[in-house]
Amino acid sequence: MPAGSQNASAYPGGLTAAEAAARLRAEGFNELPQTRSRSILRLITDVLKEPMLALLVAGAVIYLLLGDLAEAVMLGVFASASIVITIVQEARTERVLESLRDLSSPRALVVRDGEQVRIAGREVVRGDLIVLTEGDRVAADAVLRQCDDLLTDESLLTGESVAVRKRAAAGTETVAAYAAGGDDQPLVFSSSLVVRGTGLAEVTATGPHTAIGRIGQAVTAVETETPRLQQQTTRLVTAFAIGGGIVVAITVVLYAVYRGGWLDGVLAGIALGMSMLPEEFPLVLTVFMAMGAWRISQVRVLTRRASAIESLGAATVLCTDKTGTLTQNRMTVARLVLPDGAMLRPAAASADAVTPPFHELVATAVLACDPQSHDPMERALQAIGAETGAALLRRYGLRPDLLAMTNVWSGRDGSGVVVAAKGAPEAIAGLCGITGSALAALQAQVETLAADGLRVLGIARAAWDDAELPNAQQDFAFTFCGLAGFADPLRAEVPGAVAECRSAGIRIIMITGDYPATATTIARQAGLDPERVITGPELAKLDDAALAQATRTPTAFARIMPEQKLRIVNALKADGEIVAMTGDGVNDAPSLKSAHIGIAMGGRGTDVAREASAIVLLDDDFGSIVKAIRLGRRIYDNLRKAMCFILAVHFPIAGLALLPLVTGLPLLLGPVHIAFLEMIIDPVCSLVFEAEIEEHDVMQRPPRDPQEPLLPRTLVLWGAFQGVLALLTTGGILLMASRVGMPDDEIRALVFFALVFVIVSLVFVNRSFSSSLRDAFTRPNRVLLLVIAIVVAVLATSLAWPVAAALFRFGPLHADDLALTVGAGIATLIVLELAKLPLRAAFTRRAGTSDQAKPDQVKASAPAR
Repeated sequence: MPAGSQNASAYPGGLTAAEAAARLRAEGFNELPQTRSRSILRLITDVLKEPMLALLVAGAVIYLLLGDLAEAVMLGVFASASIVITIVQEARTERVLESLRDLSSPRALVVRDGEQVRIAGREVVRGDLIVLTEGDRVAADAVLRQCDDLLTDESLLTGESVAVRKRAAAGTETVAAYAAGGDDQPLVFSSSLVVRGTGLAEVTATGPHTAIGRIGQAVTAVETETPRLQQQTTRLVTAFAIGGGIVVAITVVLYAVYRGGWLDGVLAGIALGMSMLPEEFPLVLTVFMAMGAWRISQVRVLTRRASAIESLGAATVLCTDKTGTLTQNRMTVARLVLPDGAMLRPAAASADAVTPPFHELVATAVLACDPQSHDPMERALQAIGAETGAALLRRYGLRPDLLAMTNVWSGRDGSGVVVAAKGAPEAIAGLCGITGSALAALQAQVETLAADGLRVLGIARAAWDDAELPNAQQDFAFTFCGLAGFADPLRAEVPGAVAECRSAGIRIIMITGDYPATATTIARQAGLDPERVITGPELAKLDDAALAQATRTPTAFARIMPEQKLRIVNALKADGEIVAMTGDGVNDAPSLKSAHIGIAMGGRGTDVAREASAIVLLDDDFGSIVKAIRLGRRIYDNLRKAMCFILAVHFPIAGLALLPLVTGLPLLLGPVHIAFLEMIIDPVCSLVFEAEIEEHDVMQRPPRDPQEPLLPRTLVLWGAFQGVLALLTTGGILLMASRVGMPDDEIRALVFFALVFVIVSLVFVNRSFSSSLRDAFTRPNRVLLLVIAIVVAVLATSLAWPVAAALFRFGPLHADDLALTVGAGIATLIVLELAKLPLRAAFTRRAGTSDQAKPDQVKASAPAR
């Protein structure tokens, strides 16, 4: 600490410029550490760490070393495309997030060398005196030395938008124990907003040492789990690679033993290995995740981590805050009550909604407000009131000993004054001299309004004829005008979204810092119907087991501290739940990062919350969460369909490559045919599944078991059955054509065409796990029509264009030959659809859920965010 800084930091002089500069050098700028943006090279390196993409690149290198330039180029092109898609998505995400940074480094008015100076917020240092006025964003944590009717909005730290009242610190008072939230504290906190009054505060902490900074740093201590989909696909590809390696080894041995050529056997093994390597998987996964992020962005949801897409389909619990997520984060006047008990519920936030008997009450309430107010409740009153046309003469601010404020206005004709007061009902009752039974009746009215979750203000009016105004509010002769009840109204779409979550087997738990009565009211309006509301002090008395037990029943949490949110999330995870968590403030960041799916608010959320989350709601709409869950389930369903299809088509491709080696027939499929099938038809057909519409019951079934593999046994057997039938069909055509003595080039064309049409039939079979054959042809999918057109065009070109026919070594086919190939595809489709009928219920269940799984069977190590 520089010499003399203690004296310099005392009011009125503040720090000198030299002392401030020295402290800035020693302690650093007043800003939160930010993650450095990644360079293009770093992005590419991070992308290549994905095992799926690494396999794709490794395959290209291996084929290049083997001298198969065409295959290496094809693999390289697809690898490059995957890298470009991922980088573009990452860059787009970062640009959108950058555009959301609206709270960084607010300007600050400080006292330096005895003068007020406006500086960048990042240059504020410990010991600075900052001058606070209405509308200012507080630049750092500070203790109040002076204040006049000061109210601040600390919702970024507490989650609650109602402003809190401040007071100046006593000379020897210890302020270290105070935390954000609650009235009559002598501290202001970094990034909070001054909604009324003025103050002078001495900075006690800057940057990472502030309350907002400490929470931001705590986020780094929460480790992100490895995405489960990444683990599953790695195991799936490993199994394919091991199985393919065994088959290739057998092929080389068989060829060498029965045909006597080891070199030819190795070349045949390489061709077979090409047919069995699952190089489509990384491309399909990349496309599905990139397209999934794009589709989710269409409902105003930004996906920051692709792994969250698959986790959405497994979410079992959605923890949501109240203010701004379930509610509109906008105070409105919900009740007006006259002294005689008459009550009005304004139908809209406008003066037209106020009936004549309540005009005086509203007019008085508006006069008791600041003309240019930032207070949400004062703005709500002004929205239903009319312009006064009077001039403000004097304000009497809130005081700890009198929780009321009074404004004195000149009359419109210049004669006399109007005095209007509002504040806590008990304070207004005291100003009006209400006692006895009248006071008891008033208290009963207040309790009734509070039970409905409303915040209540009392309103009073007085007249004053003397030229000199009194020094205290108590010297006016007030008349009680009535009560005003305020509510943050529920979003219109919330009840429907909650009902949809319930039908999908997703429990919703509300976690708020608000009072229990308000929390209960909003929860019931939303359709949550909690059996129990647990407050922060009650939660602190529960051990982890008791907390986990409490969350198994419909529960809401009120008056919750930031660290308790993280504890609730961890208790749910330990109890086997897959947790989605919404939040907007810095206080939410640790729990957002710890949850499997962290969901931050883009409009009103903080940078720290957005950086800790996997998903950002750009419009802060709770309904968008449900839309994202619906899309997440659809994407995962369609990914399974694509994987099942890929598994099925590998059987006939590999079988036709192996069959000639076993039977002694001439080799039909060479590298060019297999490369064409694997790198063109398979990926293109797989894109059909990404565009598939959702299953009809996508939001009427429980969440899937996160421990279930990407391809469970039922789907593996179903894919294998399809593949074996396709192999039998095409293999039968091969044997039949050989017996009738067709030339080799015509057999090759016949079998290849039959294989292509059978693959197209497999696309139709796998379009849905539950719909009928008619639905397979009538379900809208423009990509499918495009794929079929491309396939027909390529096949026609391979026969009609001599250069293509020579490349594929195809002979001419006649009308009856083509009819046979088309018939093979149709027959395969019909047989498989008939086989699907008795298994349809099982497919539906396994496609998106494991509805037999119990909560205690689901491990906490399931999908990462």
